Amino acid sequence: MLASEIAVRWRNEEIHVVAPKLHFISGNSLNRLKDGAAVPFDFQLMAWSGSRSTPLGRAFERFVISYDVWEEKYSVTKLRGSAAARENKTITNLTATAAEAWCIDNIAVPASGISNDQPLYVRLEVRSAEAKASTGLVGESGISLPRLIELFSHPARPEQQRWAVEAGPLKIEDLKRAARGT
Repeated sequence: MLASEIAVRWRNEEIHVVAPKLHFISGNSLNRLKDGAAVPFDFQLMAWSGSRSTPLGRAFERFVISYDVWEEKYSVTKLRGSAAARENKTITNLTATAAEAWCIDNIAVPASGISNDQPLYVRLEVRSAEAKASTGLVGESGISLPRLIELFSHPARPEQQRWAVEAGPLKIEDLKRAARGT
């Protein structure tokens, strides 16, 4: 996808993205959902300046999407944090587009330590996953960040769907100004 397909926003001292043309509930993932399977999706949002080898900030999330064949609506559960926090991170009765937007809206990179005027690049990557790929990824305390970093450090398997969008260069001061409406 092109950089124009992603918008970067400033909210609550964090970097957020909006990608209305990114549709990951599609293809094999959509078929699995309509066959009654819950489908996990792994998300990585990364911000860097200069070399990608040293990110300024990075966030990982896993969302599990399911489909109600009778209602023809989707549910999404965010799998981060404690079990109690995850209970509060499920949303139901969504269209496919609303489920995709909810996932993207619920991942952000904290902007602490990022200079207001340095050139900033942002990349959102989404990968479909198989339920069995969760082994070692989700435990009692939530998602294993080292396991997620390892997951995104390897190329996607051929059978694994993958989407990525990027934006930049931009500056935090411009994002803050846009958020204030000035």
